Amino acid sequence: MNQQRLPLFQKLMDFSKQNPASFHVPGHKNGEVFLDLARDYYDTILPIDVTELTDLDDLHAPEGVIAEAEELAADYFGADHTFFLVGGSTAGNLAMVLTACNPEDKLIVQRNSHKSIMNGLELSGAKPIFISPEYDEVVHQYTSPSVETVRQAIKRNPDAKGLVLTYPDYFGNTYDIKQMIDLAHEHRIPVFVDEAHGVHFSLGKPFPQSALALGADVVVQSAHKMAPAMTMASYLHIQSNLVSKDRIAHYLQMIQSSSPSYPLMASLDIARAYLAGLSKGKLDAILKSAKKLQRVYQQGKHWEVIKSNDPMKITLHVNEGMSGFDIAKVFEEHAIYPELATDKHVLFIHGLNELQDFPTMEKIIKTFNEEYKYGTNHATIEISDLFQEPIQELAVSYHRMIQLTKKKVPLGETRDLIAAEAVIPYPPGIPVILKGERITEEQIRLIQHLIQQGAKIQHRDIHQGIQVFE
Repeated sequence: MNQQRLPLFQKLMDFSKQNPASFHVPGHKNGEVFLDLARDYYDTILPIDVTELTDLDDLHAPEGVIAEAEELAADYFGADHTFFLVGGSTAGNLAMVLTACNPEDKLIVQRNSHKSIMNGLELSGAKPIFISPEYDEVVHQYTSPSVETVRQAIKRNPDAKGLVLTYPDYFGNTYDIKQMIDLAHEHRIPVFVDEAHGVHFSLGKPFPQSALALGADVVVQSAHKMAPAMTMASYLHIQSNLVSKDRIAHYLQMIQSSSPSYPLMASLDIARAYLAGLSKGKLDAILKSAKKLQRVYQQGKHWEVIKSNDPMKITLHVNEGMSGFDIAKVFEEHAIYPELATDKHVLFIHGLNELQDFPTMEKIIKTFNEEYKYGTNHATIEISDLFQEPIQELAVSYHRMIQLTKKKVPLGETRDLIAAEAVIPYPPGIPVILKGERITEEQIRLIQHLIQQGAKIQHRDIHQGIQVFE
């Protein structure tokens, strides 16, 4: 197929050139009705922010240009079918889990998955079998479950309806997911992968292979994370005789808006064409730029640059006595915004473009080396014992949770109680405490440490305590 075609985007451009009269939604009427203060920023996009008019197709029953655009995406990424998502990878992850199982069905799930996976479990009423990740002493992070843990989980639960994995992680680290996929398929268990951070793996070496290329049944990708798509624009790919395409489509039309954004959908068309048209020379120049940026960061004296399987991800592991939040703040004061900061790490993402302003970055790091003073409240915390069992289940089922009453308890007094809500540092959006699990001392200490370091916790009034089941 001609990957430089843009059927959806071209149709929107042709439509806007007619200067059509709008007697339909949305209320901005092709940009005629808008606040003057904001008009300069929105003028070029509003004429294509339309609705399901004649010839513009329907995301939830595509037969025209949206269907063509999805076919082009499936062809490029190597899927049997690709669905466009306007609700982010969150929408795809929810649909993926709901498709996998019915209430009380077992689902094997990587414990350090995004909160959207956990929300999908609750909505489905599944019985999750959590497999814990290994702690990597080199990168100072939890990464992925071991192949042996996956093997044991399948052996104990051969009736599981699916295996849910995250690949790569937020920092670009990958693992031997192919062996896990093969293990699951030996037992006719489909594999569902949250590949939100791997849309650019389609570019080939030196990037890792996509889980899609390695045989996963359903893969969700955030196009907006690395490809030039608008925020929330994502893909869901399926290639499976174990998973129903119609079932996925059913849940997507339930989860996603009945008035999807045409600019978002068109940006998925554009992102696919951009990736497909990226020349080897251009990609080599981008990779050279990323290596140069990494060398610039290696000049810093207060951190080390740690390895990643994704050359676009540059992670700083800060020295003991320091906080990643403080380092990120210094860069932000110079209008350089990292993707993520934790108590120990700062993550920078090099985009699919060449950078030019390396001297400014070098100057900032030189000043940082000379002037930064160690803080007094940045003690490190040992987290390698956070997940003590390789395979775990919730203390109470989602069905049972509905029947239980709740009470709020100070965080420090919740040990051995069962959480009635999740506690989630964001980013990266991976729950430290899951709803329905028995709270451990290690979890309490980690959350207290993160709060002290300045982490953002997605929890209302955590200083007042968290809800537990009585």
